[in-house]
Amino acid sequence: MSALRFAPRLLAATPAFKAPLRAFSATPAAFHHCAAIVQKPAPSFKAAAVLPSKQFGSVNLDDYKGKKWVVLFFYPLDFTFVCPTEIIEYSERSEDFKKLGCEVIGASVDSVHSHLAWINTPRKSGGLGEMKIPIISDITKSISKEYGVLIEEAGIALRGTFIIDPKGILRQITINDLPVGRSIDETLRLLEAFQFTDLHGEVCPANWKKGAKTMKPDPVKSKEYFNAILLLYPVPNKGEAHDTLLQAVVIWLVLVD
Repeated sequence: MSALRFAPRLLAATPAFKAPLRAFSATPAAFHHCAAIVQKPAPSFKAAAVLPSKQFGSVNLDDYKGKKWVVLFFYPLDFTFVCPTEIIEYSERSEDFKKLGCEVIGASVDSVHSHLAWINTPRKSGGLGEMKIPIISDITKSISKEYGVLIEEAGIALRGTFIIDPKGILRQITINDLPVGRSIDETLRLLEAFQFTDLHGEVCPANWKKGAKTMKPDPVKSKEYFNAILLLYPVPNKGEAHDTLLQAVVIWLVLVD
């Protein structure tokens, strides 16, 4: 019996997906120039910036190599809406990152003059107020393009977050569409996870948080972890087990047809 005859039923049971409307969309051309690849060196840059002292200066990514982890995050534009909530949160949590040997750098396509004006605007009026992190100006859009976050037809960056280790290697990339802000707690969780694996050689399972169990990347030794987590999951009753088995068989038949 051909397993393909199951496919129409599976498709019919799947709710229709409707893409949400948005002001801008990322064109595939925006990613043709992307040099930011996990496990590869992060694209180097030197850019003008507004420093925490409110002075104009510059940030050179190579200055952190061999010394610090870096969280580089892009946001669309100054004087917008979701952006200040993210930037302020990254700034206020900067000490948490520093305790992990990590520096946080913000970036957008705005000029340093726009950055400074926004920093000098009170938070109650939608401004940034005092900043504890540098914000770089990617006014030529070259950095955003190198990191694959530039929406070329709009001339702004998506909400991209990049974790870079002290060797200058990209370890993690997250890119949000424009309407949804990031979780700074999640950035910290990922940073702690990569640091743990580098230090201990073990791997972090789904939803891992500092202090939780990890596993050894070995077919035999990993069973220690799997045996432990089985105790956390309830055994399904007979009906649930039958339904789960039936679903697994149908999916397997479609895949192997």
